[in-house]
Amino acid sequence: MPAFVGAIDQGTSTSRFLIFDDQGRIVTSHQVEFEQHYPNPGWVEHDPYDLIDSAKTCIEHAVRKFEDLGNDVSQIKAIGITNQRETAVVWDRHTGKPLGPAIVWSDSRTAETVKQLSEKSDKGIDAIKDICGLPLRTYFSGVKLRWMLDHNPHVQAAHDEGRLLFGTVDSWLIYNLTGGSKNGGLHVTDVTNASRTMLMDIHSLKWSQDVLSFFGFNPDILPRIVSSSEVYGNIHEGSLSGVPIAGCLGDQQAALVGQKCFQAGDAKNTYGTGCFMLFNTGDEPVISKNGLLTTVGYQFGTNKPAYALEGSIAVAGSSIQFLRDNLKMIKTASDVNTLASAVKDTAGVYFVTAFTGLFAPYWRDDARGTICGMTQFTTREHIARATLEASCYQTKAILDAMNADSGRPLKTLKVDGGMTNSDLCMQIQADILGINVDRPQMRETTGLGSAIAAGFAVGIWQDFEQLQNINSEDHTIFTPKISQEERNAKIKGWEQAVERSFGWANSS
Repeated sequence: MPAFVGAIDQGTSTSRFLIFDDQGRIVTSHQVEFEQHYPNPGWVEHDPYDLIDSAKTCIEHAVRKFEDLGNDVSQIKAIGITNQRETAVVWDRHTGKPLGPAIVWSDSRTAETVKQLSEKSDKGIDAIKDICGLPLRTYFSGVKLRWMLDHNPHVQAAHDEGRLLFGTVDSWLIYNLTGGSKNGGLHVTDVTNASRTMLMDIHSLKWSQDVLSFFGFNPDILPRIVSSSEVYGNIHEGSLSGVPIAGCLGDQQAALVGQKCFQAGDAKNTYGTGCFMLFNTGDEPVISKNGLLTTVGYQFGTNKPAYALEGSIAVAGSSIQFLRDNLKMIKTASDVNTLASAVKDTAGVYFVTAFTGLFAPYWRDDARGTICGMTQFTTREHIARATLEASCYQTKAILDAMNADSGRPLKTLKVDGGMTNSDLCMQIQADILGINVDRPQMRETTGLGSAIAAGFAVGIWQDFEQLQNINSEDHTIFTPKISQEERNAKIKGWEQAVERSFGWANSS
């Protein structure tokens, strides 16, 4: 009987469950969009129950479709999990109930917390960077937890009384899927997600007592750190009851695996709610001198980990949602391509989509969304095109930083994610980068990556050589079509627009 692997892909705006065959092909899937909460400017929250309930719903619907295709659920040998990273969840170890909303990775309420923490060290925002590979920024879940302790008395009381459990979204999902508080749910996280908390020593792959003391956290609140590919436990109930959960990766690291970036020097860029470029640096961490992040790329079982440099963009696909939901310029996400294709350029308009600040390589929490260069000639078509270009310009800034840190300029960029469905956007990206952009036919590489990790753990695949033919056909290569002179002029305009976005946020 053919073997299959499932993958929960729990993202920032949707949850989905995908089922892959042993050739890495999607057999079926189901997706659910869930509510985003914005209680204050710069705040982004999720209901933790929405995260687990939407994942369970997707599993049940996808399994039903799988069986309707003539398959048997017993053929699903394992599932992997991939998730939005840095989003912080806290719950009570006795009841299993959340102690507040999940604070999402893009939330910027912790600006003052970051300021206070950076003042504790002569190194400022780099106070613990040598240990964890990350600067003190609003992005990471450690500062979100510190904010919760300072502002939510229920969280503080649970911490003081030994009832608090903390985790990123992977921990919350695995805890609930393996039984929760009533049935011995597991409290674990993999090395890739742990590397985004600021609390793990990037060298030893263990929680750092020095960093925990710096933040003021008790170690008993933390999940156990595991590899990205091993059997953690079995699903407790539902259609997949008894099926092992055997792979776990933060979504961007999962895409690195799904794009088969297994060699030092390989890189990929994922265009989802945000946009994230990862560059495989091999089995030693590289601390960036150009505003990038040092992270764990993946670790399969007891093998050495692969590390990566990462550049993160807070807003990519969510800018298209902004056009749809806030400005009512479009009815569906795909409409942005129709508008943007109707004009040959933006007529000098730039849209810096810094809704909650700018991430790498700028790292400006005080930046806010800014549209520059509008005239009476400007139309919604120009703004739609400028929205697509925003992610492409920020990707260029990250690539320049990555080339400087690595010393080996990238020749081709592998891409995936929802925005890559737009041929126009990917052509703009190749034009702005000045290098080829390589898009695979199947763009669900985050789900594929976690499925690969789970498949390795249960023996469906034994080595990376077996993966060479997976998702390797019908790639589209976008090549640059503008001159270097035109490219330089466009980038100069973008840099001027970015400068004008600085300083708008009131950190208090």
